[in-house]
Amino acid sequence: MIETVTFLAFIPAALALNFTPGADMMFCFGQGLRSGGKSAVAASAGVSTGSLVHVLLAGLGLGAAVATMPWLFDVIRWMGVAYLLYLAWGAIRNGAVTADGPAKATRFAYRDGLVVNLTNPKVILFVLAFIPQFVDPAAGSILLQFLTFGIIIALGGFVVNGLVGIFAGGAGKVLISNPRASRIMGWITGGIFSALAIRLAIMERA
Repeated sequence: MIETVTFLAFIPAALALNFTPGADMMFCFGQGLRSGGKSAVAASAGVSTGSLVHVLLAGLGLGAAVATMPWLFDVIRWMGVAYLLYLAWGAIRNGAVTADGPAKATRFAYRDGLVVNLTNPKVILFVLAFIPQFVDPAAGSILLQFLTFGIIIALGGFVVNGLVGIFAGGAGKVLISNPRASRIMGWITGGIFSALAIRLAIMERA
C-alpha cells in the first residue's frame, strides 16, 4: 500500500506537471478553438487515456524497449508527426467546424487525442523517469503503484486540458458564425498542429 507521505509528495508534483504548458495542452487548445468546448473535452479524455496506456506499458516494463531501441522510438515519433500534419491539413482545408457539424467533430476528437498522445514516445520516457521516483517495491505491486500514480496524472490532465479547451472553444464560438473568421481559426489551428508536428520531429530521445 502506498504511504500517505508519498501521496502528499506526489500530488503537488503531478499538479505542477498538469499545469505546465505542453503538447497535450496545446492540442486541446487547438481542438477547442476549431471545434468547440465539447470536442476539446473529448480530446482531453483521449489524451488522458493515452497517458494511462503509456503508464501501463511502463509498469509492464515495455517502456524500456522504447528507451533502448532508437529505431522503435523513431517509428512511433514519425507516426505522430504524420498524424499531426494530417490533422493540420484538415483544419486548414476545412476551417473551424460550423454549428451543423459539432457531433462529428466530438466523435473524432477523442480518437485524435488518443492517437496524438500514443504516438509521442516522449510520454513513456517521461513516465519512466518520473513515476519510479515515487514507487516503493516494499509497498506492494509495482504495476499497481504505476497505475495509481498514472490515474492521478491522467485525471489532473483531463481537467486542466479540458478547461483550456473549453476556454478556447468559448473564444472560437464567438467567431465561428463569420466565414472569414472560421477560415482564419482553421489556419491558426493548423498552425498549432503543424508546430506540434515540427516539435515532435526535431526532439531528441534524451
